[in-house]
Amino acid sequence: MANEVETLKKDAERRMAKSVETLKTDLAKIRTGRAHAGLLDHLKVDYYGNPTPINQVAGITVSDARTLTVTPWDKNAVAAVERAIRESDLGLNPSTSGQAIRIPLPPLTEERRHELAKVVRSEGENAKIAIRNVRRDCIHHIKELLKKKSISEDEDRRAEEATQKSTDRFVAEVDKLVVAKEQEIMTV
Repeated sequence: MANEVETLKKDAERRMAKSVETLKTDLAKIRTGRAHAGLLDHLKVDYYGNPTPINQVAGITVSDARTLTVTPWDKNAVAAVERAIRESDLGLNPSTSGQAIRIPLPPLTEERRHELAKVVRSEGENAKIAIRNVRRDCIHHIKELLKKKSISEDEDRRAEEATQKSTDRFVAEVDKLVVAKEQEIMTV
């Protein structure tokens, strides 16, 4: 039955790692004032009636520190891509010149930087909650194995300690990501 405990621990590790990956993805969407192609990754374009990810409809390049250039592969999609960017929650104002769409990124105000830092902390807290929920589930299953007498009390204690160590490691990783993103946002 020790292999059941190992399976539980591996599953918990995998789910905790997935929470951290989700946080990384969410943090990449938060604008820092510098242009990066990943800023538009979550946008969907109404491409011939189908919501399509923008990176499947156009090439996204960084022209300079504050400008993105989006070049749709189909010139009929230029208006749809521009509309998707304008209507997004990013507060961007694209301008079209021919087939290229230039997106100047306005500098972040101090107030907006603090709002974004709060959003980053909130995302980090959500990731920690997800990690702790995984720990709770894992320990619950370990306790059930103990009740069924499938494992000894020593195995139960060791499995709980290992799960807690994993939890601590992933929570520390979340903290590192949040601090790094906050510093990136607050850097003028």
